Amino acid sequence: MWYPVTTKRGAEGLPAKERVRMKFIAILACKVLRLVGRLLGRGSSLPGQIALKLDPNILRKLKLPQRVIAVTGSNGKTSTVEMIAHVLRQAGLTVSYNKEGSNQIEGVATLLLSECTLSGRVKSDVVLLESDERFARHTFRHFTPTHYVITNLYRDQLTRNGHPEWIFDILQDSIHPGTRLILNADDPLVSCFALGRDNPVTWFGVERLPISRETPSGRYNDGAYCPHCKGPMEYEFYHYHHIGAYRCPSCGLHRSEPDDAVTEASLEEKYLVINGKYRVNMAFAGVYHMYNTLAAFSACRCLGVEEETIGRALSGYALQNGRVVSFRLGDKRGTLLASKHENSVSYDQSIDVSVRAGEDVTVLVLVDAISRKYFTSETSWLWDIDFEALAAPQVRAVVLSGRYCCDLAARFAYTGVPEERLHVMADIGAAADWLRRNAQGHIYVITCFSDKDKFLSRVEMEGGEGQ
Repeated sequence: MWYPVTTKRGAEGLPAKERVRMKFIAILACKVLRLVGRLLGRGSSLPGQIALKLDPNILRKLKLPQRVIAVTGSNGKTSTVEMIAHVLRQAGLTVSYNKEGSNQIEGVATLLLSECTLSGRVKSDVVLLESDERFARHTFRHFTPTHYVITNLYRDQLTRNGHPEWIFDILQDSIHPGTRLILNADDPLVSCFALGRDNPVTWFGVERLPISRETPSGRYNDGAYCPHCKGPMEYEFYHYHHIGAYRCPSCGLHRSEPDDAVTEASLEEKYLVINGKYRVNMAFAGVYHMYNTLAAFSACRCLGVEEETIGRALSGYALQNGRVVSFRLGDKRGTLLASKHENSVSYDQSIDVSVRAGEDVTVLVLVDAISRKYFTSETSWLWDIDFEALAAPQVRAVVLSGRYCCDLAARFAYTGVPEERLHVMADIGAAADWLRRNAQGHIYVITCFSDKDKFLSRVEMEGGEGQ
């Protein structure tokens, strides 16, 4: 939003002319540093960090377009944002968004200052922001999104994020009056953001499908108790983990009727139908990708894009964020699934993809880096992952590799995967060589984004899609 200087001295105690000068210097410094960073192949947070040092209130002084949409949540932010940007551009709009995924306030500052004029006007039709769930409250102190998508809240990066309800409390501070909330109706914790607020709300959700379950998947049940009153929760069906159709008999918290819904879908044939009318072919078939696609559809509809235009733009679109990559290893083909770091639900969804096809597969689980920021080597989250699913008969072999292969081996000792199918080798190159010689069927590599290139540097790339 635009905050004009109306007094001779601003809030910082500087004359109005000096405030304007500092704004100009901060914007110019960010643009120059961003250009240098791109030439050097460096990250996108430092220019914004320097600009905020020069002028801590620089984001308040920008003139943003009428439509500012933010996306946050535990999983799916990057993919949802990319799809929204694609649809909006197909609809003829110019979009500024942090496609590099730098989603804390410094990265947001880099984006906005790089995209604005020297006077502080952002030139695009829409600003689209992926926002880290812990830092959204800091970013949105300076300006208010017109639309706010919240995808889900899961157990995520224990060392950094603690419990999902703690993240819920933090995110509460990032929501301001007047912002349209675009919420996952199938996540009971996310639905609580609508309680006690006058904000307009748009709900998205997935109706009962053949892939729906009568019992929750995964190693734990975070949907057992109501996040609002802590009473026992009842479910009509589950899609995965605690995501599904719920109702609390004690306080009445329940799944809201979706404004936008997946009404039909087939993971085998890779398509979904939204609102009973719009068929969207999926380049990558996964339940979580279904939710990301639906969130993007709902957000773009709220921004005024015609539904038919959204459906056409999303159909068959292959994401470019590198979360799913096809490769060759000798005469064998494989798919790398980059799961979110230390996020058991993300790993569970990758495992589900690897076993759902029903064909013979060989799976490599690679864990070579943990806690990129805190360096704790904390591995308790491995016990939350449903590795038991890899005991399926079509999984012909499981290779455990990376620095933490022995931690994985300890976890797999309790999975029911036959010992003769397990192969433990710390060296990633040795694991790749073993797969080249011995893999049966399609190869699935399950790892985190930080470790994926350690494997992909040893194979022949075939292309990529995002999850």
